[in-house]
Amino acid sequence: MARPKVYVTRQLFKEAIDLLEKHADVEVFEGDDNPIPRELLLKKVKDVDGLLSLLTEKIDKEVFDEAEKLRVVSNYAVGFNNIDVNEATKRGIYVTNTPGILTETTADCAFALLMASARRIVEADKNIRAREWIHAWGPKMFIGADVHGKTLGIIGLGRIGTAMTQRAKGFNMKAIYYDPYRREDLEKELGIGYTPLDELLAASDFVSVHVPLTEETHHLIGKEQFSKMKRTAYLINTSRGPVIDEKALYEALKNRTIAGAGIDVFENEPLDRNSPLIELDNIVMTPHIASASIETRTAMAVMAATNLVSVLLGKEPPNTVNPEVKAVRKK
Repeated sequence: MARPKVYVTRQLFKEAIDLLEKHADVEVFEGDDNPIPRELLLKKVKDVDGLLSLLTEKIDKEVFDEAEKLRVVSNYAVGFNNIDVNEATKRGIYVTNTPGILTETTADCAFALLMASARRIVEADKNIRAREWIHAWGPKMFIGADVHGKTLGIIGLGRIGTAMTQRAKGFNMKAIYYDPYRREDLEKELGIGYTPLDELLAASDFVSVHVPLTEETHHLIGKEQFSKMKRTAYLINTSRGPVIDEKALYEALKNRTIAGAGIDVFENEPLDRNSPLIELDNIVMTPHIASASIETRTAMAVMAATNLVSVLLGKEPPNTVNPEVKAVRKK
C-alpha cells in the first residue's frame, strides 16, 4: 500500500518533519522563509493526503478543487481565518490548529509591548544608536508612564487574555475585562471584573486585545472606540491585525488621541513599507512574532504534525477546528 503524501508550505523544525516522515512521504517548500507562491501551492496539493499550512496561505475552494485526495489541513497557528472551514467540512476534510501551546509566550510578548510602549524603550534605544545622547541626564528625558498600579483592560478573556491578567498581578495592576461571553468562573479566580466595552475603554490605562478575527471582531476598535479612551492610554494588539482599524489607529496616534500603542499584527502583512505608522514615534511595532520563542515555535510544529498524522492514521486529531466533519465523512 502506497504511503500517504504530505506537503508542508514552509521550512519547519526537524522534530516535526521527522514525525511526519515516519508516516508519510513528505515534501517541504524550499523557499527561504518566504510564503509559497499561490500557483505553486495549487500545483503541489494535487496529489497530497495532508497539507501543513501557515496563516500566510489562503486555503479556499480553489485549493480544495485541486486537492482531490486531501484529508486534512493542519494549520501552524491558533487562528484559522486563512482557511475556508465550511468548504473543508463539506468535503470531509479535517481542519486543525495549535491552541494553548503559545499562550504564555504570546502573553509575554504582549506585556513586553506594553512595557516598551509605556517606558519609551525603543525611542531611547534609537537615540543612543544614533549617537544623539549628547546631553547629561535630565528630569524630562524620555519621560513615559508608570505601569504598576494602573488599570489594564483586557478585551477577550480566553487563554491569552487570562495569562495577560496574571502578569498584570505582578505589577499590582487592576484588571478589568470585556468579552461577548461573560466568564464568571474566571472573575473570582483572577480577581477581575466584567466591564462593558465602552466603559472598559474609558477606564483603562492600557487596553490589550486578545480576540479571534471574525466578522463580529473586524475593526472592533476604530475611530469611535479610540475617542472613548484616555489620552494617556496605550493600545496593545497581539491578536489579529484587522481587529483594529489601522487608519483610525494612525489618526489616534498622530493626533495624540491616545498616548501610544504596541502592535504585533497588522491589517496587511508584511506591513507596507510606506505605511504612515512607520513615521510615528509613539508606536512600538514587531513583525508578528508574539509566539516566537524557540520552545514554543518548535512545540507548535510538533503539534501541527501530530494533528496531521492522527488523521492519516484514521484517528481523531487532538485539535480539530471542525468536529462536525466526522458526520460528513461517515456518509
